[in-house]
Amino acid sequence: MADKEQSMAWYTFKKGITTENPTYVQALGMCPTLAVTTAAINGLGMGLAVVVVLSLSNLMVSLIRKSVPKDIRIPIFIVVIATFVTMIDLLMHAYTYDLWKTLGIFIPLIVVNCIILGRAEAFASKNPPHYAFLDGLGMGTGFTLSLFLLGSVREIAGNGSWLGIHLWNFKMFMFILPPGAFITLGLLAAFFNYIKIKRAEAEKKRQQELKKQQAQAQKA
Repeated sequence: MADKEQSMAWYTFKKGITTENPTYVQALGMCPTLAVTTAAINGLGMGLAVVVVLSLSNLMVSLIRKSVPKDIRIPIFIVVIATFVTMIDLLMHAYTYDLWKTLGIFIPLIVVNCIILGRAEAFASKNPPHYAFLDGLGMGTGFTLSLFLLGSVREIAGNGSWLGIHLWNFKMFMFILPPGAFITLGLLAAFFNYIKIKRAEAEKKRQQELKKQQAQAQKA
């Protein structure tokens, strides 16, 4: 029973990073994904802010899910999310001012990020607190890794640097412009979908081989 519980908890966490990645699989939260990833540190900062908000809002929504009237659950969820976003906004303003200034309006806009409200409605409001927290943590981690990867590729290609460290003088400025965001996102999404398809084909082939071996064993 404990093994089953641990397996379920691990799956709840990892699905947001792999099979249900909000950026490359579900294509959610595209506005901040495209807008703030001109540099790796920007993507990392935005992603970590989303991790905190998503994890804590999922936890809170799960804790109050049985006492929230069904007809007004969405406004209540938004108030919960807005509370945590305000806290993160003020903390970033106080301790990471340069990053806060760079991210600008996209920090308050976390309130209406479809990933956060979507997980609150689809998962947190229907599951126990520990699963809701792990779901938020996994989805937030997947979103953070996606933004960090996208920001890294765009910064390296467009500025010839990574995390502010100069790498080379060759620069393709298109990658730090809006068209570069769409092109990079499309290429990365295609790459991860290609890997997903190949893994599915390999698994299908493995199952076929297993069935063939079982059939041969029964005949023998």
